[in-house]
Amino acid sequence: MNTQEVANRWAELCRQGDFKTCYEELYSPECVSVEPQGSQWERAEGLEQMAEKGKQWNEGIQEVHGAEVGEPIVAENFFTARQAMDITYKEGGRQQFEEMSLYEVRDGKIVREQFFYTVQNPAK
Repeated sequence: MNTQEVANRWAELCRQGDFKTCYEELYSPECVSVEPQGSQWERAEGLEQMAEKGKQWNEGIQEVHGAEVGEPIVAENFFTARQAMDITYKEGGRQQFEEMSLYEVRDGKIVREQFFYTVQNPAK
């Protein structure tokens, strides 16, 4: 797949909430995930660490009220998209937030993801 095809498939799977298929189908096993400084998981390397990061994040959520995934914008081997969520944390109550995500694609697989957002502490 080229970068546009990966981006379109990523958006489709994320909108369906099918993150398991997304990671299995689109991500390189050596993928790196980068979050803003001060976040709980600033960096995860490889699908195993990324899965653990996702598991811990999901365990902290009481309810998802809504989520949005914007249309991907592609430039060479990169794509970006806006994402938004309205969630209630088990500790910290309900919060709405937005982020920009940037993905790098090589040989038809996502090799790096980076998220840009204002760090919020769900315990507050």
